Amino acid sequence: MMPAIKNTYLKLLFSMFLLPAFFSCDKKKEQSSDSHQNPNEITSISLSNIGGDQGDYKIIKVTKDSIHAEQGITARQVHKEWDSAISIQTWNNLISSINIKDLDVIQSSPSKQSVDGIDETFQIRTPKKSHIYVNSYADTLHYRQLKQFKEQLYIILPTEYQ
Repeated sequence: MMPAIKNTYLKLLFSMFLLPAFFSCDKKKEQSSDSHQNPNEITSISLSNIGGDQGDYKIIKVTKDSIHAEQGITARQVHKEWDSAISIQTWNNLISSINIKDLDVIQSSPSKQSVDGIDETFQIRTPKKSHIYVNSYADTLHYRQLKQFKEQLYIILPTEYQ
């Protein structure tokens, strides 16, 4: 009977010390990979225009190294896509107008889709947060920076995706 107690004791001791050590190593890996990213650094920006009586859509996603654009009309089952690599300099030019401190104060406006309107939606991602704005052009104080982003983006995009 003694060996059974000894084995149970060792198993308990093993799980008390080894499992927490294993999980703490895993957390250290996560922390070290997250520490390389600035929590206030923009990692991606998406711009979409969706709505209308035909189901029009245009979606553009920009990351540090690429642009993906798609557009179509759902009523006519029309869809096309475009992809392109971009340089870090192009990325920096695109995001240069965006002030990270303003992201929490930009105001959205009501959706226009319910009256066959088209909603403009921005989604700006940082490692810390995702900021989403619908029809923020009504916020004239802060929209200027998003408008400048769009102007820079349209220089890069083919005409049919603008």
